[in-house]
Amino acid sequence: MELQVPAPISDGDRERVAEQLQQACGDGRITLEEFSVRVGAAWAASTDVELARATDGVAATPVVGSSRTVEKVVTVLSQRKRQGQWRLRSGRLESVTVLGSTHLDLRAVATAEDVIEIEARVWFGEFKITVPEGVEVELIGTGALSSEEMRLAAVPRLPGTPVIRVRVSAWFSSVEVRSKGPGSNIRSWLAETLGL
Repeated sequence: MELQVPAPISDGDRERVAEQLQQACGDGRITLEEFSVRVGAAWAASTDVELARATDGVAATPVVGSSRTVEKVVTVLSQRKRQGQWRLRSGRLESVTVLGSTHLDLRAVATAEDVIEIEARVWFGEFKITVPEGVEVELIGTGALSSEEMRLAAVPRLPGTPVIRVRVSAWFSSVEVRSKGPGSNIRSWLAETLGL
């Protein structure tokens, strides 16, 4: 009986898999959160077997997030949460919040863009964004009598994940950006596929 030794891989192999995963995220086959986990596994892989596990099942996965594409979120005297599977058009989103609360959960968003740009205006309200761990966020803007908090996990940026640029104009408001680790579905995928 011949024992097969896993073949070593190169950075080019990892880059090809990262591009495949990015395309799958853009097509809606995997979410941004799953993309972050899988691309992290691809860059950590040292053999062809480990690299293949990072894309296991992606090609056969049906398209998710078939809901309409979101370009603008407007919240007036109310609360609005955008979570679950949804799509961004062209990697751009505009948000307006007046006397209300807007929460954008980007962990399950479908996009193939290298940069996601969010333009937000908040008056007398609350604006929150949740991203997967390992995704870089740039938060800039102006504020008057407002609070701003960025709570990202102290983990390195995962190669291939998009940069999220958030420009906020806030008056008498609260702005929060935070990251969250993988959800239960991703944890079970990690346990089953990668043995983690």
